[in-house]
Amino acid sequence: MNPEKRAVIDDAKDRMEKTIHSLLEDLSQIRAGKANPAILSKIQVSSYGGHIYINQMANIFIQDIRTLVVEPWDKSTLKDIEKAIEKANIGVMPVNDGERVRLPFPALTHDRREELAKVLHKMGESAKVAIRNIRRDGNDHLKKLEKEKVISEDELHRAEKEVQEATDSHISSIDKEIKIKEIEIRDI
Repeated sequence: MNPEKRAVIDDAKDRMEKTIHSLLEDLSQIRAGKANPAILSKIQVSSYGGHIYINQMANIFIQDIRTLVVEPWDKSTLKDIEKAIEKANIGVMPVNDGERVRLPFPALTHDRREELAKVLHKMGESAKVAIRNIRRDGNDHLKKLEKEKVISEDELHRAEKEVQEATDSHISSIDKEIKIKEIEIRDI
């Protein structure tokens, strides 16, 4: 197989994988009414003269289905952690007991669940558009290789078919992940 053609196909598949990974990361940030430590993963705390992610300065664990607990390694950072969580506006008010910060997650209302489902579908559509744009870029590059006589017309068609199969597979994966998250959100 032509190395330039393989590089184009591999690049397209790699970019599609990164799109899926990014979607999964974004989905983990959506609160489904259950305690999930991932919701705190992008919150930075102003402490020690800089910005540090909460999970780099504290243990985060699930106490029960609706309560997260943040237990800092240095108790002097409790107020800073509490402020960072409040500032992040994740829909939960932190409770500082002097030893740890508790985050009691309220149950989601029906309206909020419907709203989150719409957000999920928009995220899924955005990811699908990104996948289709990667397919278009890959196919354009392959056509350019064929035009420059680097690959034959038959090789172009086989390569386009492989890129299309990767596209279909990744779009199917997006649909599956959105469905899983939607079930999680709608589950009472």
